[in-house]
Amino acid sequence: FSCVCVSCCACLPVLVISYNARFGLLAALILLYLLCGAVVFSALEHPSELQAHRCWDQQLANFTEQNSINLKSLHVLLKQYEEAFAAGIRVDKLRPRWDFSGAFYFVATVVSTIGFGMTTPVTIAGKIFLIFYGLIGCAATILFFNLFLERIITMLAYIMRWCHERQLRRSGMGGEEARSEDDSLEGWKPSVYYVMLILGIAALLIACSASALFSAMEDWDYFESLYFCFVAFSTIGFGDVVSSQREFYKAQEAYRLGNCLFILMGVCCIYSLFNVISIIIKQTLNWIIGKLDSRRAQCPCSGHPHRRRGRRNAVHPAPANESAGKRFTNASVETVCNSETDVGRRLSGEMISVNDFMANKVSLAILQKQLSETAHSNPRQSHVRQNGFSGGVGAFAIMNNRLQETSVDR
Repeated sequence: FSCVCVSCCACLPVLVISYNARFGLLAALILLYLLCGAVVFSALEHPSELQAHRCWDQQLANFTEQNSINLKSLHVLLKQYEEAFAAGIRVDKLRPRWDFSGAFYFVATVVSTIGFGMTTPVTIAGKIFLIFYGLIGCAATILFFNLFLERIITMLAYIMRWCHERQLRRSGMGGEEARSEDDSLEGWKPSVYYVMLILGIAALLIACSASALFSAMEDWDYFESLYFCFVAFSTIGFGDVVSSQREFYKAQEAYRLGNCLFILMGVCCIYSLFNVISIIIKQTLNWIIGKLDSRRAQCPCSGHPHRRRGRRNAVHPAPANESAGKRFTNASVETVCNSETDVGRRLSGEMISVNDFMANKVSLAILQKQLSETAHSNPRQSHVRQNGFSGGVGAFAIMNNRLQETSVDR
């Protein structure tokens, strides 16, 4: 027991350093990304903003002079219009905001976290109800998106399996040899980059098709339609351009149905694409950290402390003749020392060392292994499943398996 505790305590600093280094590097890169974005957008948009202010001041001065209107009275009227605008009043006649169809469109933008902002509750009761309604609705929609991601991975896995088996048959490897478990799980691992490429192409096709519909029905140019598709599909939802807001369209019901379907498919695809891209970003961060660690390790004064510590505290399978109590203790150590690796073990049946954890091959392995095992219709299930928590993908899988362990321990 004392040896187990020493091993656990020795590997925890390594894991903490890895997490802190990755988190710190990601925070620094995001801050740098924000600063660069602010510089670019300021350079692009600030001159246009100044020009718009000058144009508006000139138009206001000309209007008051030509019509002999008091400037203060005009400002009062414009302020009242701004308040009416927030309530959904426009100069051009638009569809009702709070009839059943308008309210349904509003709640769809709420639970999907798009939030265009062209319709907002103005009553106190409506705002209070929105808080509780959005709390449950947004959580349920995020769960739906995660389940959709799992179904997409399953479908892509079958496609990749078919392509892989066809390639094996062309190369002369067929029959049982090509279908063996070693070949399927170790020799072939679908690449996350292929998954990203397929999801990107799917999202692009949906956006291009939806843009053709929007440009025809809303009288937008094609680029503006593409811009709206990205803002809506990514749930950014600025609200400067919003579809299906006129009072009347040709083939109105069909168009509104197509609008909802395109937005639903686009949001699901972009959400899945963002999850896959986040895995690649994480791998890039780990590559950068690995390069920095290797340069530090080459320094003569470093003495390679992290390399020796990582090998000494690798997690190994328990011996077959080990007692049940000791196996339970070792399992607890593995849970403490490996937050992501236990998910990888459940899916692959392999023990992952701390070196692999430090190199952070785990998140990519989770997705690749799940793609592979799902494709061969032989997913390796966890030995505890009776409490209702399923595996999931990526960070969602880690959370679910954590909940599963806590529930079983109780």
